[in-house]
Amino acid sequence: MKIGILGAGAYGMAMASVFDNNGHKIKIWSNSEKEVNLLLTNHKSNKIDYIIPDDFVITTDMKLVVMDADIIVIAVPSEFVRNVCKELNKYFKEEQIICIASKGIENNSCLFMDDVVSQYIKTDNIAVISGGTFAEDMVKEVPVGLTLATKSKLAGDIILKAMENDYVKIQITDDIIGTEICGSIKNVFAIAAGMLEGMKYPESTKSLFMTEVIKDIKFLIKSLGGKEETVLSFAGIGDILLTCSSSKSRNYTLGKMIGEERERQEIKQYIDSSTIEGLYTLNSIKKLLKDKEIEMPIIDLISDIIMGKKNLIELNNFLKKKV
Repeated sequence: MKIGILGAGAYGMAMASVFDNNGHKIKIWSNSEKEVNLLLTNHKSNKIDYIIPDDFVITTDMKLVVMDADIIVIAVPSEFVRNVCKELNKYFKEEQIICIASKGIENNSCLFMDDVVSQYIKTDNIAVISGGTFAEDMVKEVPVGLTLATKSKLAGDIILKAMENDYVKIQITDDIIGTEICGSIKNVFAIAAGMLEGMKYPESTKSLFMTEVIKDIKFLIKSLGGKEETVLSFAGIGDILLTCSSSKSRNYTLGKMIGEERERQEIKQYIDSSTIEGLYTLNSIKKLLKDKEIEMPIIDLISDIIMGKKNLIELNNFLKKKV
């Protein structure tokens, strides 16, 4: 099959590595001429330890990447998905399959990624892929698990055939809402988990926090019309445990810096130099909860601590109240 990947970041490259190992032809799009030139010159990304095969096509020409693709993977940060889809709409063909690897909730509209994509790409053959997988682990070909959410049997069958192998395990669900909620909000909770690490709380307190997180996500999924059991999937507890417990997560690292009470300037520099999806999603989830009249006090608390409106000790007090 021919695979067109929109986004040359770490996760886009990781997805490309899986498709390539399964014998598919890869084309990758980036909107940055500088990034494309670096990738073509060095045959390696500065975002992930992966040697780019010589037969990869990497370009700023989206039409070239998607015009003959069987599967189009959207793997850009969530804040850029809308603009990418505006351009993709010019070239998309109805027989193509869309696979969304971007995670998050759009700030202004509070739409999940499949809703943003669907505004521009008119097809039933759309899927969301999510799970507890760091890009650098995928390229090392260690066993990983992913959830593929779609209401299209055709899209599910084709993506499953294209991706699954002896180290990539994929489970299929029709719960797109639940899968997107898990993939989005876990980044926000990872910031709070990092705060606990920075404050040097023991594993027992972290266990308490993780249990409460899973309960809150389950409640949110049900409130927004998803399936509660999705919290037990690779996209659910799999991704939540990974992101909320590893220093490889930029969201967790940010929280740890806050918990250690690093200088505000140092924290700002880290934010400015990194893509931290949890910060972008935090604004969206707050607005979404308010619009839907859903109460999740932990979200407001995380936001207030990041903004400096509340002290870190409030996180400790909050956990005590939840018991």
